[in-house]
Amino acid sequence: MKPIDIPPELLAVADAISLAGGRSLLVGGTVRDHLLGGLPRAGTEAPGEVDDYDVEVYGLELARLEEVLAVFGEVISVGRSFGVFMVKGLFPGPVPACSFSLPRRDNKVGQGHRGFQVELDPELDFKEAARRRDLTMNSMALEIPGGHLEDPHGGQADIEAGVMRATDAGHFSEDPLRGLRVAQFAARFPGLRPDDELVRLCAALDLAELPGERLLEEFRKLLLKGEKPSVGLEVLRTTGLLRFFPELESMVGVPQDAQWHPEGTVWEHTLMVVDEAAAARLGAGSEEEDLIVMFSALCHDLGKPATTVEVDGRIRSPNHEREGMEPTREFLGRLMASSALVAAVEVLVQDHLAPANFTSQNASARAYRRLARRLDAGGMNARVLFRLAQADHFGRGTADALAREFPAGTEFLRQVELLELEDAGEPDVVLGRHLIDRGLAPGPGFGEVLDRCREIQDETGWKSPEEILERYFSENPG
Repeated sequence: MKPIDIPPELLAVADAISLAGGRSLLVGGTVRDHLLGGLPRAGTEAPGEVDDYDVEVYGLELARLEEVLAVFGEVISVGRSFGVFMVKGLFPGPVPACSFSLPRRDNKVGQGHRGFQVELDPELDFKEAARRRDLTMNSMALEIPGGHLEDPHGGQADIEAGVMRATDAGHFSEDPLRGLRVAQFAARFPGLRPDDELVRLCAALDLAELPGERLLEEFRKLLLKGEKPSVGLEVLRTTGLLRFFPELESMVGVPQDAQWHPEGTVWEHTLMVVDEAAAARLGAGSEEEDLIVMFSALCHDLGKPATTVEVDGRIRSPNHEREGMEPTREFLGRLMASSALVAAVEVLVQDHLAPANFTSQNASARAYRRLARRLDAGGMNARVLFRLAQADHFGRGTADALAREFPAGTEFLRQVELLELEDAGEPDVVLGRHLIDRGLAPGPGFGEVLDRCREIQDETGWKSPEEILERYFSENPG
């Protein structure tokens, strides 16, 4: 195995721990990813770059570890009851981060995922300490310094075999979130599949007791880091965990018209769309927008289960884009998503057909301006809408999709650029103060006048309040 590069600052700390009689083991995802080949994979760092080191320290009591770390900077306790420290300023920049912890046992003392008592034990054997971890591929360690691999549960062999396996079947179900973790790992590492036992263990989990914030974080990783999000979503289906997200489960088996969707059901189409959206992620610096697009890709056809009918032998889903807004709110609400994220995804779901429809219907400039204004109200713009529409178009089995052609979308973008609406809707030109200057007093009819002025603005593209008001008063001379 190729040696892993350890920053000199971390090596210095490990040397000090060794001199004090301790032993440092690098654990967690860094070891796993190194054995998987150094990456990169979609949504992750470049090869060789690590932004997070987790070090387990054996042989030192908690107070002694804190003393050793204090030589290198201010020690911050990020979970003293869990025996976790960080050293402020250990590295010259904000990345990488590094945590130091003691091995522990999680003793069951009650019901649910919170019913545990942590017992720190610096003399614990690594094999026993690693037993509480979810998967064998996450239960390995590299000794610092030296790089000796500790792999008591066969994680390396499982990676080489392309298998995800529970480290300890008895401990796996202690945290139901692990079912979602298996799904997001499957999305991130599509060459790995859960073995039969892991599928059974996941199927027995109850996600209902988990806080929405924890669910959201795993979906975030699945959608932003997943090389193939579809693989992770399929794990949720095959394990039965999709039942905890009924809005998503409702898409399974819903038919579509073969002319427009030869790929199959709404669920199958959605899996293709999320993979297309993942392939077009912008990456670092644009995670917020990427997450919005990914959730929109996942939710864009949530209205189809309720609207799909067969008419004269053809399958139709009339008005499914608007009908998809409510299940989108319900799904994201279950995840305790922010109001901004919900508003953005909701407006994209509502208008995901606009790029194709506007081109085919030769929409007016007014229609484009009203669309841009509606998107703007949800914190979105036509450029982001195009990203969703393109993923929706390519995520199907039609000839133009297979040829990677989306002429309607290209024309939509051209019109948007001509109208200068790529990034935002046009602000209202006529404001209340302009009406007051014209002698109108604020009152019940004030809003109606502003609404009509907005319509005139959208129809004409005028940017002068005087010009718009002249038109309004010429229409309403009284």
